[in-house]
Amino acid sequence: MAMIETTLSVPEVSCEHCVKTINGALGEVAGVSKVNVSIPAKTVSLAYDPSQVSMEKIEEILDEAGYTVAK
Repeated sequence: MAMIETTLSVPEVSCEHCVKTINGALGEVAGVSKVNVSIPAKTVSLAYDPSQVSMEKIEEILDEAGYTVAK
């Protein structure tokens, strides 16, 4: 299955601690191949395999880490 690349708007991203937390939370998820957090843009870019993990699950993991995805 093809990887899907997407960029999520995460307004709470503000510092290196945020970057480490998000990388840690998503980096361990099966199906997520890369995570890139941008502090200036307040975004999380990632590539994931939808046959292994859903966008709903990714958003849920971010929410549990304390970061809400803006719609």
